[in-house]
Amino acid sequence: MESESSNLNVSRQKRQRTEDNTRSAFLDFDVLDCPICMEQLSIPIFQCDNGHLACSSCFSKLKNKCPSCALLVFSRCRAMETVLESILLPCQNAKYGCTEIVPFVKEQTHETDCTFADYCCCPAQYCSYAGSYIDLYSHYVSSIHLAHAPILTNFCIGSLFAIKMNISDEVLIANEPLNKLLFAVQCFRESFGVYVTVRCIAPSIRGVGQFLYRLVYVFGGELLTYKSLVMKKIREVSLQTPQDNYMLIPNSYLRGESFEIQVRIDLLNEGQLS
Repeated sequence: MESESSNLNVSRQKRQRTEDNTRSAFLDFDVLDCPICMEQLSIPIFQCDNGHLACSSCFSKLKNKCPSCALLVFSRCRAMETVLESILLPCQNAKYGCTEIVPFVKEQTHETDCTFADYCCCPAQYCSYAGSYIDLYSHYVSSIHLAHAPILTNFCIGSLFAIKMNISDEVLIANEPLNKLLFAVQCFRESFGVYVTVRCIAPSIRGVGQFLYRLVYVFGGELLTYKSLVMKKIREVSLQTPQDNYMLIPNSYLRGESFEIQVRIDLLNEGQLS
């Protein structure tokens, strides 16, 4: 009788621990990558007798020989599979309004289908608006909003247009009304000159298309030109200096705290992408 009572208490303690054991924790997500292909692990996961892991894709190519220790026996790693199943993450679109808490093993599926996947933040510094990129266009070009927003200029895809920027402004928004898209023309002051870049404020989805841009800067009879790689899409404007895909205007080519530059944005077709 005493033994049955003891077993019942242990069972209750285990159940209570399970119910109360969901806590926040820090995790290095690199440990959830396959050590062979470095891609994110997914179920099923396999291990050799020494505990070296392999994802299902790599396992099918190993012919039962571990690349780390050459052991020939593999089995399912149920413990690691349980760890993956237990990890819950906020959706990466949480800043845009998604409140879903998603199992790690279903994160990619959720974010593909997430209602907030096409949401972007308003480029006006003091505006907290976030919405689909199409709604963002309507929100931004409203006359009431423009009173507190970065300078706006209209242009057409495939046409050269000139803009004048104060370096201190950092951001100018180019408005393309036909496709209802906003582009951020940005400049960044550094010790050896000014970086200039153009980015499309939109999610990386098929419906938006791909763009490239050209910049032309003239100073004292000298001509600087730049043709970009595929334009980067951003869901919110960043004031961090870009590491690639920019034109550098040297200090010796600048006069004062403003400059004028010509911009052309082109839509890429599928043949140009290949």
